[in-house]
Amino acid sequence: MKHLLKGIAAAGMLMGSTAYADTTLKLVEVITSPERTETLQALVDEYEAANDGVTVEIVSLPWGSAFEKLATMVAGGDVPDIVEMPERWAALYAGSGQLAALDEQVAGWEHGSTLTEKTVQMGTQTGAMHMLPYGFYLRAMFYNKKLLAEAGVETPPATMEEFKAASAAVSELDGKSGYCLRGGPGGLNAWVMMAAAMNGTNEFFTEDGKSRMNEPGSVAGLQFLIDMYQDGNAPKDSVSWGFNEIVAGFYSGTCAFLDQDPDALIAVAERMPAEDFAVVPMPVGPSGKAFPTIGYVGWSMFAASEHKDEAFDLIAHLSSPEANATWTKRVGVIPIHKGADQDPYFQTEQFKGWFDTLNGSQYVPTLMPAYLEQFGYFADSIALDSSQEALLGQRTAQDIADEWADFLTQEYANWKAAQ
Repeated sequence: MKHLLKGIAAAGMLMGSTAYADTTLKLVEVITSPERTETLQALVDEYEAANDGVTVEIVSLPWGSAFEKLATMVAGGDVPDIVEMPERWAALYAGSGQLAALDEQVAGWEHGSTLTEKTVQMGTQTGAMHMLPYGFYLRAMFYNKKLLAEAGVETPPATMEEFKAASAAVSELDGKSGYCLRGGPGGLNAWVMMAAAMNGTNEFFTEDGKSRMNEPGSVAGLQFLIDMYQDGNAPKDSVSWGFNEIVAGFYSGTCAFLDQDPDALIAVAERMPAEDFAVVPMPVGPSGKAFPTIGYVGWSMFAASEHKDEAFDLIAHLSSPEANATWTKRVGVIPIHKGADQDPYFQTEQFKGWFDTLNGSQYVPTLMPAYLEQFGYFADSIALDSSQEALLGQRTAQDIADEWADFLTQEYANWKAAQ
């Protein structure tokens, strides 16, 4: 890495470039934690060491209020050069013309050809490459080997029915539950995955623009989760569990199954012996397919940046195979370059579940319709409140499915009208 960075710096001097003299780049991170910031700062330090005259200011926003704080910064004219961009925000900023397209720079980048097809596909969801993804959050199923063995379950579940049966068996154990249900904030993914698995499709809308969320198969998927909770196959207090609670529920041995992304592996691996747990793809539905949700985050450049060359060079540095390997291991995402899965770090029984998902034709990753302007409100408010009401028996699966379908259908119509 150091030799590569020195080479880049030397090339800049040979070209007689003075563009990097006394330049300050502002980079905003939005999924902030001490370890993430420390890792990012170390990678930025390498970039600064190779580029005399360039200083990178990292602005760390707390995730809980990051969306509002970034919007306030931009509206007030305090526009960063680079931002850590979750996929659910990209359409909003790209649609208003505030993000620079990176297609040409990536095409000319020495590592552009090693990006996986999924990376390019996700980065261009807004029509152009308004983001260079740095990794993927893909759902798979953690399972506790000891609890399954104690409950007499010989193999991890491969189908929805096996998942329900295994969860019920574990729940018969004293003080144990089958499934770490995320009934609180951020729980929409499970509802969408179960609905899609039972409906046999992860298409959110029909050709005429109607939401599929209240189709019979989707309603059956919502009912599946409601039954899991009401039948006692998930802890009673999981109706309000968020990320930290479900992960703790798994590594503490409270429940045997956890559907989560690789970022959960960091906390789990710190507290459970590797031989006590593993990860498999999400169970398939009646169609023989599963539709695990896939999310991603990346680096975007604002069109208003006055230092686009330097900003892209920083994005390129952060996205190089070596830097991306460091980043993905520390923050818990699937890497973006071809062949990264051959790294010994990823050659484990735990990571196998995610790579099996990416390589298996029966597993179809599901992208949330984050291009809908009000999808964030739907996920964080409407779906949260109504799903909790359904878990508590206050509403039926059909009732909330109809509410969700009505809202999403209208949002899709609004999006189509704006195209």
